[in-house]
Order: sequence, then C-alpha cells, then structure tokens
Amino acid sequence: MTGPFIVAGRFCGPAGSANGGYFAGCVAARAGRTVTVRLLRPPPVDTPFETVELADGTIAVMSAEERIGEARPATLALAPRSPPSYFEAVEASRRYAGFAHHRFPGCFVCGTARPRGDGMRIFAGPIAERDLVAAPWVPDVSLEGSDGKVRPEFMSAALDCPGFYAASPDDRMMLLGEITVHVSRRVHVGERCTVMGWALESSGRKRAAGTAIVAEDGEICGLARAIWIELKEPIP
Repeated sequence: MTGPFIVAGRFCGPAGSANGGYFAGCVAARAGRTVTVRLLRPPPVDTPFETVELADGTIAVMSAEERIGEARPATLALAPRSPPSYFEAVEASRRYAGFAHHRFPGCFVCGTARPRGDGMRIFAGPIAERDLVAAPWVPDVSLEGSDGKVRPEFMSAALDCPGFYAASPDDRMMLLGEITVHVSRRVHVGERCTVMGWALESSGRKRAAGTAIVAEDGEICGLARAIWIELKEPIP
C-alpha cells in the first residue's frame, strides 16, 4: 500500500464525488483481501488518497488530514438469490426507475447521461415475482485489465448501484454507507452477465442489500453486501 491513488472524474457517483463501489474496489485492491469499506465522507474525485494501516488492522483512507473512509478485513457470508436469465434481466432493465427520474444521471455505474463506452450503464429494473432488481451487463474494453478480464475495481463498481434500487424501491434519497465485496471470478470483456440486487434487513435510516454478478451459465462471479443510509437532509 505504497503511494497515493486517485479516482478520476470519470468514475463519479454524485457530481464531484467518487462512485462508492469503485472507491471501495480501489481500497480493496490495495488491501489485497476481502474488506468491508466504510465511507465516512463523500470521496472527492481527482484528489490523492493515502492508505494507512493502523495497529488494529484498520486501513484508514486519508485525503490530506481528513479521514474519508476506512476498511477492515472481512469474510462475506451471503446467500445469493436464484438469478434470472440474461434475457429476463434485459426485460427488467426496461423498467429501470432511473429512466423516469435520476438524481445522479452522471453516475459512472447507473447514470442515464453516460454514453456507451464511458459509463457502465447498468440499469437495474424490478422483477416483482422474484423480489429483486436485475440488469444486463456486457463489459466494454475500457474496463479491461492486462489479461482481457475486467479489473477488480470495476467488478466492485458494478455491485454498487443495483443495491440502491433493491434497498430503496420507493426512491428514498440514500447514499452508500459501507460495502463488502468478494470477487470469485473476474469476468471477461464482452462477456454477457447479469447484475442483480435484493433487499435484506432494515433498521431506522439504514437498509441492507445484496448484489451479485452472474455469468450466463449461472456462475456467481461477484457478490456484495452493502448498507445504504437515508439522509436526514436532501442533497441540494
């Protein structure tokens, strides 16, 4: 974990702030293991972040003197839902709530204003009879590592936004509080995948959601559990 890392402006969620899943993926890549990443502040884009491992094993993510986030070693125990087919996900995406109204249309993962080859365009719509949301995802070449596979931080990003649409079907204003991601197989560029999300427990202003990346043959390639927090005050 030497040297700073920077989240480029392309990889935003809300304007000027990093997409939470992508940010968490960058932190996890530096940790080299499965971690729970907690966001303490909106991570600014185009800003150097330093990671510092503390005596208790916590990794603090710092911007100058401000702690933006932290990560702790974790084991992800989450049973995925039975996944829909790729074509069911295509049909579900037609019902994506963001087509009617989107607070952050520039979001790298789920923003409707991002063109193909720039944003990931993961538009998770509801499948009521399965009690989940789903979207098709065919990763483009801009997400490629050096081996023809999607880089881990983009796998983490893909597991972010569908969790919001699962946790907040009533479209409450919520932001990612923490996320634990485990990638069991990095998918290939051009591979047809389904990304799905489903609601877990809720308590007060906190709602939990599970998400998964599924290959066409049903293999679970990535899995995440996230906590979404309803804001006391709306974002201007």
